[in-house]
Amino acid sequence: MNRRELLDLYYLEARAKLIDVAAFLDRLERAEGASDFRLTAFTQALTQLGRSQEPRVVRVLASLSDPTTEPIPAATTKAACGAWPGKS
Repeated sequence: MNRRELLDLYYLEARAKLIDVAAFLDRLERAEGASDFRLTAFTQALTQLGRSQEPRVVRVLASLSDPTTEPIPAATTKAACGAWPGKS
């Protein structure tokens, strides 16, 4: 598939997601209260999109993932949160 075909198929969907992310960030800026590790991880992941070399998706996933290899003794929450709290 060439670049034009990819744009024809996926541009509007990607555009909508980008607008959703922008709206999410605007709401966070207007909201009161402290931030946490998820926003830090999200912001760091966004920086990977601006870098031109591939594969962006691998770098974004890595920036949100737990890089440790040793299992923890017990879960600290009931559900996944989508970002590793150990990132700073």
